[in-house]
Amino acid sequence: MVEEIKEDKSFEENLEELEELVKELESGDVPLEEAIEKYTQSMELIKKCDDKLKEVSAKVKIIKENGELEDFKV
Repeated sequence: MVEEIKEDKSFEENLEELEELVKELESGDVPLEEAIEKYTQSMELIKKCDDKLKEVSAKVKIIKENGELEDFKV
């Protein structure tokens, strides 16, 4: 059955799990009910990864030449 998403997994672990779910769904060999569960789990993992990226992005700072911190802007 579909594995529960753990809160303490790292970004990389969540991304790896998401990639596996996508491969399984793309194979087309997953029964409909299980595919729906895997899709739902995938969407939860996407949200977790997106939230983590936003959190880290908010923390990223650039150190200016004078040693002051400045928000990183793309």
